[in-house]
Amino acid sequence: MSQTIKADKTLDLKGLPCPMPVVKVSKGIKEVQVGQVLMAETSDPGALADFPAWAKTSGNEILDTVQEGNTVKFYIQRKA
Repeated sequence: MSQTIKADKTLDLKGLPCPMPVVKVSKGIKEVQVGQVLMAETSDPGALADFPAWAKTSGNEILDTVQEGNTVKFYIQRKA
């Protein structure tokens, strides 16, 4: 699905330890308009649990998650 998702903003969060990826995404999502997509790429293994929990509490939606080796790309749509 990610092949058809266009990211309006991209964050490279590789190498950042927990909780920095979620902190950066929380700030970055405010830099896109409601309905736009933020793509966050991280190497933090905890992100697979942290990002969905953050999305649920923040009211945003993860459209797709793509794991490529040691990195994970999250496509997040701003809903709020």
